[in-house]
Amino acid sequence: MIQQVTRGIKISVETDYVGNFLKENLLYHAFTYRIEIENQGKSSVQLLTRHWKIIEALNKTQYVNGNGVVGKKPVINPGQVHKYKSCCFLSSSLGVMKGGYIMIDFSSTKKFNVEIPPFKLSAPFALN
Repeated sequence: MIQQVTRGIKISVETDYVGNFLKENLLYHAFTYRIEIENQGKSSVQLLTRHWKIIEALNKTQYVNGNGVVGKKPVINPGQVHKYKSCCFLSSSLGVMKGGYIMIDFSSTKKFNVEIPPFKLSAPFALN
């Protein structure tokens, strides 16, 4: 498990290789990732947006930006954890993801960035 704390927000990430599939005669590798966002701070926060940089072993980079996570903009009170699961598809069997969330601190009404630590996406057969 990969973990990092930014401004009292702890991000934990776990990944799994799901398998591969063909789409329009191209091979893709499917990965899931589970993220826990724990508020270790003293005030409530809300996750507003996310941004990802996905780098594939074949030197292909994707950027993903959007509101919330999996259709939600969760409010996370002190001591609470928000969990979600998502997936990505790569054309190579190895890659890395990193990114961040923009959150708002309800006590100060200021927005701040929470870093998502880099984590590897790797098919088990690619490491042999």
